[in-house]
Parts: sequence; structure tokens; C-alpha cells
Amino acid sequence: MTILDMFRLDGKVAIVTGASAGLGVAFAIALAEAGADVALGARRVERVEETAAEVVKLGRRAIAVQTDVSVPEDCRRLVQAAMEEFGHIDILVNNAGIGTAYPATRETPEQFREVIDVNLNGCYWMAQECGRVMKRGSSIVNISSILGLTTAGLPQAAYSASKAGLIGLTRDLAQQWTGRKGIRVNALAPGFFESEMTEQYPEGYLDSQMARVLVGRAGDPKELAAALVFLASDAGGYVTGAVLPVEGGLLTT
Repeated sequence: MTILDMFRLDGKVAIVTGASAGLGVAFAIALAEAGADVALGARRVERVEETAAEVVKLGRRAIAVQTDVSVPEDCRRLVQAAMEEFGHIDILVNNAGIGTAYPATRETPEQFREVIDVNLNGCYWMAQECGRVMKRGSSIVNISSILGLTTAGLPQAAYSASKAGLIGLTRDLAQQWTGRKGIRVNALAPGFFESEMTEQYPEGYLDSQMARVLVGRAGDPKELAAALVFLASDAGGYVTGAVLPVEGGLLTT
């Protein structure tokens, strides 16, 4: 096996949540390009079906399942659909997430809970369901954020708390499952990448943050997807319980 062979995912099956737009689409395409078949979940079923069609164009198999990860029954249904279609699950990409920017004194309990339910609880429900069927050599990649490690000038208490909690969840599941079940669990901590969330930022916000980014630009989704393939594949076989920042050097400033 060559070094490049270690990044291949031929014969693997991946689940990607939040696969209706943005980074979720980039992740699905990258996994398919590396050789994986893909089960895709998102709340917007028409959009996730479009992602599945793009995967099929690459010569890989794909299914699309309407999924709200904050609902444990939906997570179970997505995993069951993947098992029925493909017979096994080797990779879980916990990408589904939402963001808000409410000042802390004004944020309602409902607003805070909604973010935690999707970004943190939803990742746990998905990991639980996959952990019950995954075999040794499988990989879970949780999509956290640099906001789980630092702040970035917006009032994002719920989002930051959810992403920091996801890092803690990553470490605990790695401790529980890597030795006993052979499932590696890691997290990516993206910096600024084009997504539906960044489209909602106030005008001029991204430009104001670029001074903190050593590379001097926002990231290309393919750069983040490449890091995902590393963690999901045999190339990352000796990496577990880790948080990999992909943020252009922002955390060093």
C-alpha cells in the first residue's frame, strides 16, 4: 500500500449529516471521490437528493434520507436506511449544525436549546446509533469549530458552547470506543469557510477577521474536505481523540 493508497476509501460507506448545502456537500463529494458510497441526511430532502445525484455522477452509490438530527428517531432511521442499502457503515461525519448570534442577556431558553439540540445532542444521537453497528476500523469525525476553542467577535454563546461540548464528546467517545470497539473518533475545528452560516454574518465581519488569519484568506471547502478524508481513512489510522484545527493560523494570533 502506497501513501496515496492510504487515503482511499474504496469499499467504505459513509454517513454525512447536514448534507444539503455548503460544507456538507463538499464532504459528500470528497468522500465519493475517495471511493466511498454515501448515505446523506438533512432536513431539506430536496436539497439532499441533489447532493446524492452529484455523488452518483461520480460513480458511487448514494441514498438521501430526510433527517433532523435533534430527533433521535430520525438518527435511527438514517442509520437503518444505510444498513439496509449498503450492509455496513464505516464512517460518520457529524456535520449538521446551526448557528445564532444573540446577545447573552436576550437569548431565550428556546433559542439556546435549539442550537444545543442540533449541534451537540444531534451528534451524540448519531454517534450512538452508528457506534452500535460499526465494526473495528471505523471512523467518526465530528465537525466542531474554532469557536469551540476561541472567540471571534460575535455574541455566539450557544454556538460556542455546543462546539466546545462537541470537542469534549469527541475525547470521551474516543476513550470509550477506540480500544474496545476499534472506532476512532476525532474532530475538525474549521475556521472561516464559505457556508450558509457565513452568508448570515454582518456585512464586513469576515473582512474584519482576516487580520487574525495568518494565511490571509477564508478557506476553500476542498481544503477542509481533504482534512476530513485524512481522518476518515487509513491515513489517519493512528489518530484518535484529536481536534484538528483547519483555520489558516487564526488560533496562533
